[in-house]
Formats: sequence, structure tokens, C-alpha cells
Amino acid sequence: MDFAGIHSSVFTIKNNCPYGIAPATLTGSGDSVPTGFELAPQASNTINMPVPWSGRVWARFSCSNDDGKFHCESGDCGSGQVGCNGAGAAPPATLVEFTLSPAGQMDFYDVSLVDGFNLPVSVVSQDGVGCPTTDCPVDINAQCMPELAVKDASGGTIGCKSACVAFNKPEYCCAGDHSSPDTCPPTNYSQFFKNLCPKAYSFAYDDKTSTFTCNSGANYLITFCP
Repeated sequence: MDFAGIHSSVFTIKNNCPYGIAPATLTGSGDSVPTGFELAPQASNTINMPVPWSGRVWARFSCSNDDGKFHCESGDCGSGQVGCNGAGAAPPATLVEFTLSPAGQMDFYDVSLVDGFNLPVSVVSQDGVGCPTTDCPVDINAQCMPELAVKDASGGTIGCKSACVAFNKPEYCCAGDHSSPDTCPPTNYSQFFKNLCPKAYSFAYDDKTSTFTCNSGANYLITFCP
């Protein structure tokens, strides 16, 4: 029997927050995986990931199931269910992005704040030798600028928008006349995120210090509120 084509990674997703969260996934390419589930504090769940695969992982919080419709105040995907079923996160949301590659190639992964921030997160390779950790371990909500802050009904900050999401201007979104690294440098807003989370993407052209690689076949621990 030929096992050469059988290749997968395992994502272990842990909730280290003091409240319940609802992690979710969005597949960009590759076979589909579970699109959402709930995690109580200190609980974890594993997903067997197909390879090759690319997509993102994030987490929702302040969730309720009023009138039989599942909804979260932060990171919601709008599906009305715990599973996001192919829908992405409404920004702001901290995104963990992966490209899992076939055997003999490299995996790529990053933490992105390009769409803003909602929860701290870390990504740790559990068995890849020399595979760096990336993270955004700081609660940016606690320091978010007023013009970027998203608040809940009680006035608490539950998300911090990126300047692109908040203002939708080309110089912040690296669009139009600003659609290249030369014409879209860091801004005061992206530097605010970068100073707090140096390993995370703070804007579109933040590749040099924000994308990490690991030998394919590694398993990954994704911890929210590390």
C-alpha cells in the first residue's frame, strides 16, 4: 500500500481566555475542515488538517444563541450557526493564516492584524525543529485608540479596527496609487499595532518580519489568550 500521498497536520486549538470563545476556520484552498465550534475556558479541540491546505483561523467571543440563532459580538461570521460554513470574520478580527504544503516543502504561517484585532493569539509548532513561534500576545483592545475601537453595549472594547477597516483610504489599505510596497509605507496606525505585536502583520506589506516557515507535516498549537 502506498502511503506517500497520505499527509496531514493536526491543529490543536486551545482557549486560554477566562470566558468562552467560538473558534472558526475559512478554507481558501484544499479540502474543507470543521468551520466552527465552541470552547469553554481551558478547553481545547483538535482538527486533522488536509494537506495541501490554505486558509485562516480566528475566534469569536461574546456569543449567544438568542432566538435559536448563534451570534457573536466580536469576530462574527453571520452564519447564524456555530459553524461558519464558508463565511469569514467580520472585522476587526485577529487572523491566523496558514499555507500547509505537501511533503518536502515548507509550511507558511502568520498572525494578521490587517483586518484589526479582537483576541490575543499564539501559534507554536509542536514538533517542527527550528520552527519559530509567532503571536500577538497583547490585549490590544485595552489600548485601542478611540477612533479604532469597537465597543459592546456596556461600553467595553471588544475589537480594534485597522486603519484600513476604519477609514477605507488607499494609503491605509495599500490600494490604488498606494498598491505597492514603495507607495504604501507603515503609518502611525500600523506602527501602533506593530509596536504591541512585533511578529504580527500590521498592514499589507509587512511580510519581512511577519511570515514564518516550518517543514511540512508539523502539528500546530493555536492558543487564544496565550
